[in-house]
Formats: sequence, structure tokens, C-alpha cells
Amino acid sequence: MGKGKSGGSGVQNKALYSRISFLQQAAVLLSTPQQHVQGSSAPASTGEPGSNHEASLKGMSRRLATDLRNVSLKSRIRLTPAVKQTVCKYCDSILIDGESCNSLVENKSKGGKKPWADVLVRKCHMCGRERRYPVSTKRQKRRSERNASSAGASVQKQSG
Repeated sequence: MGKGKSGGSGVQNKALYSRISFLQQAAVLLSTPQQHVQGSSAPASTGEPGSNHEASLKGMSRRLATDLRNVSLKSRIRLTPAVKQTVCKYCDSILIDGESCNSLVENKSKGGKKPWADVLVRKCHMCGRERRYPVSTKRQKRRSERNASSAGASVQKQSG
């Protein structure tokens, strides 16, 4: 009596995943600098960074990024870290290295001697905020998994 196929081979929320993927691809496409497209009916852009046409494309890109975040939150679908890192958390602009953000790797350990202390810092040009991401480190386990493993370890110590 359950919904969906009984085989279990299909993705449960395929339409939502495809919508999120479309929104991300469209936002990235609109945020990249547009070159003159032959045969387009739109007025030719002057190529200046401050042009009205380019500003409207950036606005549409930010709207699509906002919709992407809202769809994922409303449907309770986790975005991959790669997708999360391409969208500014504060102003919802698409982060492209050299275009809309600056990226650098910092290591504030003693003289930069600890390679596991590398941190990627991305600064958004729109809002000026910075986000920091650990580089080449394993993610910490979820709290439920940490509690389960520590509870199992304490049971083994008591029985041993």
C-alpha cells in the first residue's frame, strides 16, 4: 500500500532533485559574464561591467539561487557541500573565483607548519562577507553517530 515502486531502485524525490539541479545550473549560467551571442533578439550589451543588462542578469541569478535554497529547505533535501560553497550564504550571489569572489588558503598555525590547519577563505564581492572552509580534512561524524560510537566504546570498557 506504500507509495512508489516496490523495487526501491528509483530516487524518491526525483522531481525536486532535478529542479534543484536546474536552478543551480541556470543561476551559474546567468552569473557568468555574457559574451555577444550571434542571432540573439536581446539588445547588445556594451560589455561594461556596470551595464543595465548585466545587472539584471545578476539579479535573476541571485533570485534563482534564493529559490534553490528555499526549495531545498522546504523539501528538507540536503545540498552537497560543493553546491553550498558556490552560493553566498548572506546575499545569495553565485561565487565564481576571480569574478564574484576572491579565494585564498590561510594557515594560521605556528609558521604554517601544520598542513591540516589549512582553511579556504572565500570573500564575496557583493556583500564583502567571508566564509571559511577546512581544506583536506575529514568531516566530523554526525552527533548521533558520535554518541552511538562513544556509547559502544563505554560498554566495551565496562565489560572488559
